[in-house]
Amino acid sequence: MSEDLPIRPLSAAEVEMAVEWAAREGWNPGLADAAAFHAQDREGFLGLFAHGELAATLSAVRYGASGPGRAGFAFLGFYICRPDLRGQGLGFRLWQAGMARLAGCTIGLDGVAAQQANYAASGFVLAHRNIRYGGVAAVGDGVPDARVIAVTPALRAAVAACDTAHFGVPRPDFLALWLEPPVGAARVLVEDGAVTGYGVIRRCREGFKIGPLFAPTAAGARALFAALAVEAGRAEAGGAPLFLDVPEPNGAARALAEQAGLSPVFETARMYRGPAPDLPLARIFGITSYELG
Repeated sequence: MSEDLPIRPLSAAEVEMAVEWAAREGWNPGLADAAAFHAQDREGFLGLFAHGELAATLSAVRYGASGPGRAGFAFLGFYICRPDLRGQGLGFRLWQAGMARLAGCTIGLDGVAAQQANYAASGFVLAHRNIRYGGVAAVGDGVPDARVIAVTPALRAAVAACDTAHFGVPRPDFLALWLEPPVGAARVLVEDGAVTGYGVIRRCREGFKIGPLFAPTAAGARALFAALAVEAGRAEAGGAPLFLDVPEPNGAARALAEQAGLSPVFETARMYRGPAPDLPLARIFGITSYELG
């Protein structure tokens, strides 16, 4: 197509459409993901339009400044072109617009392994793999761990601080919705009166996903995982599939997933353009999402 094709931020309804496209691609988004994703950066979901209809999508979501001398952090996702319009360069036009929007930021993405070379051509460098584990989880004896409790208003600030310590930058608008999934739950790990970790489980098109899962130790992560898996069982009896996206360098996280009866089903390449954030991967037992990091 040679005509001028408009590119603009998507409305909330159009972000829902982008999530639906992701579902058709087999990415299994959460049922309420769109609202939380859009809340983080309401100008960050871009669409390219052809003949008045959405033709391609890309999220180019900004976060706050990530340290002295840093212009900020951003994350790319939802890079999808409508199947009937592929092969015409529309996706690349939108990619260029997204990259221009994020100029000066360190940019992260989780891409399929087959696209690593293409992302490398745009200046992205591989940091590590993420492995999606899935299956019907074994939840043990179901005895609750007293250290794991529900998120209360009094704990919100501490949970936000814990999230920033593991994600690298604050994301309060996102968390305001992510911590209250319509079908699912958020749980915190409290040790010696302090919040040391937390996790969220949410209903997806297929089964449930846990993300994030942050904890200082494997034992703490197992306690959170077990509590969240029990919540999935309450929401849907009969053994719904459960998914956890694990940073490959965290061997304890991979062991946790395998001990719970989950198996690798998919993987992505975490890549950055610009200085990679110094994340505490040993404490990240599950990333939040492949779409927003």
